[in-house]
Amino acid sequence: MTLAIALPVSAAKREFDFAPADHQKIARIVYDTLGILLPEGKSQLVYGRVAPRVRACGLTSVSAYLAVIEQDEDERNRMLDALTTNHTSFFREAHHFEDFVERMWPTLSQRLASGGRVRLWSAACSSGEEPYTWLMAALGHDRSAAQRLLKGDLRMLATDVSPSVLETARAGRYSADTLRTVPAKLRATWVSDRLVVDPALREAISFRPLNLLGPWPMKGRFDAICCRNVMIYFDEPTKAKLQARLADHLETGGMLYIGHSERLSPEVAARFDCVGRTAYLKVRA
Repeated sequence: MTLAIALPVSAAKREFDFAPADHQKIARIVYDTLGILLPEGKSQLVYGRVAPRVRACGLTSVSAYLAVIEQDEDERNRMLDALTTNHTSFFREAHHFEDFVERMWPTLSQRLASGGRVRLWSAACSSGEEPYTWLMAALGHDRSAAQRLLKGDLRMLATDVSPSVLETARAGRYSADTLRTVPAKLRATWVSDRLVVDPALREAISFRPLNLLGPWPMKGRFDAICCRNVMIYFDEPTKAKLQARLADHLETGGMLYIGHSERLSPEVAARFDCVGRTAYLKVRA
């Protein structure tokens, strides 16, 4: 999950009044709800994302908008959604999927073939490119073999805090430019001429809204978790808390993949062996 970049807007050209106190209040709401840090240096970005919501509500200032979201939970959620616009791509940081296919998939695919279950979680899945990439990489371009595995007890949970990106993910429809990073053989196997991801992949993934800092309804553990490029927006205590929860929801012997610029906190790292670039094998409960 990556906050989209907004072009600078000088105070003199702003359509709506936006005081430093307004930024501070928004930053507090976002931090308390999502754990994302929005320091003063992000004020132009915040204004650029909130201004369309102020306009849509027919208001003349951000402070008036803040008064509205105190009473209107739906509008508050729209603001949060606007401030967490996601950036992702197919086969982003592809070494993680290569590691999974080489290290985990032979055992997991055998388990499926023998009637066992496999559970994967794409946390902060954004508009769906990551979970679809993950399954494409694992299943490959042998469609008949892939279909047999998909008929087994294989499920992927894909979650994000943003309802708007989950709608895109569920639809599985992407532009030709977005799909250009999918290898040609996999694109031919899993993407239709109308640029829609194959229904067999979509049906294997449960796209669900989830705030990583809120309650988690999942009861079982996962064989592998991708939680990438989210924690860069969190402070150290929030990172450590989230990482511990992820470790608790991962099977011993399972894999945790995080973003290229992210690191595990020392106390959580003690439960893992680093076996690749930001690729961690859980070795201790």
